[in-house]
Amino acid sequence: MAAKPPLRDRDRSVASPTSPGPAPLSPRHWPAWLGLGVLLLAARLPWGLQRALGAGVGALALRFAGDRRRAAQTNLELCFPAMDEAERESLLRNHFRDLGIGLFEFARAWWGSVEPMRRTARIEGLEAVEAIRASGRGVLLVSGHFMTLEICGRLMCDHLPLAGMYRRHRGAVMEWAVKRGRLGHASAMFANAELRPAMRHLKQGGLLWYAPDQDMRGKDTVFAPFFGVPAATITATHQFARLTGCAVVPFFHRREGADYVLRLGAQLEDFPSSDAVADSTRVNAAIEAMVREAPSQYLWIHRRFKRRPPGASSPYPPR
Repeated sequence: MAAKPPLRDRDRSVASPTSPGPAPLSPRHWPAWLGLGVLLLAARLPWGLQRALGAGVGALALRFAGDRRRAAQTNLELCFPAMDEAERESLLRNHFRDLGIGLFEFARAWWGSVEPMRRTARIEGLEAVEAIRASGRGVLLVSGHFMTLEICGRLMCDHLPLAGMYRRHRGAVMEWAVKRGRLGHASAMFANAELRPAMRHLKQGGLLWYAPDQDMRGKDTVFAPFFGVPAATITATHQFARLTGCAVVPFFHRREGADYVLRLGAQLEDFPSSDAVADSTRVNAAIEAMVREAPSQYLWIHRRFKRRPPGASSPYPPR
């Protein structure tokens, strides 16, 4: 008889793109459940209080999260060389404020009410995507890692049967809870290793939201410019389009004061080409345009340029 998988794996054994599987309830997970309880309470605080607390959390992170602050400073220096130091410092402070607010947006998107956001959301470009869907083609919505990612994804699910791709959480409790929260509004959630079912979803005319703007070590990547800087870029957008025939549509989203603006841009024409580098460059350019619309809301604390072309060193200070 085959040996049972370790408990860590059995916790997720019947999970699927449309189900989080059973909750991991063994005693070793109880501390994580206590922490999750705090996040669930935070998700239900009034939105005005969440914004105020988020700004405070961001200010503390700016002061005490030294490694992340230095990574963000380096990214801003690389991507906005024409800015003077005072402008970049202001952008850095605003970024950490939005980072803190975004933590509460994430929690509310997963487990709270989004009625305050629905009342102020502006959605643009739905008609063009619906026309593509009516033709039977799948649609890959390409975006970047912004702090509004989760809340705007949930808002878009009010209008489109949207599935998503995500990176698994290391902790089984958070993995189960976040996936369960997302599946309350998304049609499916594919882990980044579940490429075959994700491609099947697109081939069947589905919609899939994907953010290809992080350095995914061990994946099929090329160096393509991002703000004029060579960045290790995953070629999955090119591969998805090549293998499924889906349309690729940029998905812009940002917070404007108390309002949320979601815009589906024009699909990338003549995409894919035969050149993965050229296609990845076009995808990075689309994400760069999104960043320029809401620069403080982008995830600058990620070491986007850590992996360098041969012969080039990392621009980040050692930890």
